[in-house]
This record gives sequence, C-alpha cells and structure tokens, in this order.
Amino acid sequence: MTKGLMVVLSGPSGAGKDTILHTLLQRDPRVKLSISATTRKPREGEVDGQHYYFVTREQFLAMRERGEVLESAEYCGNFYGTPEKPIRDWMAAGNDVILEIEVQGGAQVKQKCPDCVGIFILPPSIKELERRLRDRGTETEEAIQKRLDAACGEIQHARDYDYVVINDTVENAVEAIQNILRAEKYSKCRNFDTIEGVLNND
Repeated sequence: MTKGLMVVLSGPSGAGKDTILHTLLQRDPRVKLSISATTRKPREGEVDGQHYYFVTREQFLAMRERGEVLESAEYCGNFYGTPEKPIRDWMAAGNDVILEIEVQGGAQVKQKCPDCVGIFILPPSIKELERRLRDRGTETEEAIQKRLDAACGEIQHARDYDYVVINDTVENAVEAIQNILRAEKYSKCRNFDTIEGVLNND
C-alpha cells in the first residue's frame, strides 16, 4: 500500500480554502482533513474527535512537551495544535491528510516534517479578495481592512510553499490540488525504495 501524503494548505482569509476543501473531501474519500486539539470549551453542537480534540491545558502542554503536536499556537488564552499520531495513522493507511493552517503553523510543520507538501491558495487578485470579503456582508469596514492587510502579509509567505494554486474557480483549484497530489506520489524522493527494488529484482 502506498503511504499517503501530509499536505499543509494555507492562504489568506477570503481565498476560498473552506469551499475548496469541502469539494475535495467530497470528491476523494482518500483525502482526510486533520483535526486540531484545543484547550477551549466545546461550543454547542461541536463533537470531540470530529470538530476538535478537546483537552485540558495541562494535557495540551504535556502533549507538546512530548513532541506529539506538529504545530501549536495560543489564541485568546487558549492553545490550538495539530496532534501527529492520527495523521500518521491515516497516512499509513494510504490516505492523504490535509492540515489547513496559517503560515506560522505551516512553517512549524515544514521544519518538523520536511517531506510534507506545502500548497498556498491565492486569490486571483487583492481586488477580487476584497470583493469576496465584502460579499460576505458579515464584517465592518475596519475588519475588512484588517483582513486585507493581514492577507498581503500572508501572501508574502507563499514563496515558502512548494506549490501555489490560484482560486479563480473552485473547480480549477480542486483539479490543480488533485494533480499536485498525484504528481507528488511519483516524485523520485518518494520512490527510492521502488527504484532499489527494481534494480535488485533479477
């Protein structure tokens, strides 16, 4: 069985990551979305092990001390992080696992797991990103400007990723990601054992 890939997916707010992931997960049952651990309390309707792994602060710090989380951050007094074991289990079963995280977390994962595949989702333009944020109709002008400023900073980090995908349409973006996953499985660095097997098979 071919081992699955670990994929770090990042991009600014409004780039369409959630819609792309929803479509990709529906289209390919072998693609899984990683589940984060958090110390915050569950909100109504949230299920442990489905939306998050809900843990105490002490449990989270112990996990991090043991090196069991790939990346972590503190936000509004709560810790968030990506447990490694469930991802490795999925990968061993042949599934590709996507970690949807921001660029700081992506850098942590890349440092710990250099063989992960980094994909950055770009909007077609900043102007289009602004239009999408405004079309949501859920945020103030000040909040929109803050998101646009943050997006410009995040996009600078796209150079640190292996691939960039422009989300001009969801269909095109999903197809591009599927092509990336297929190509990665044929890369030479993931097939040294296969090469050796052919050479040694008289």
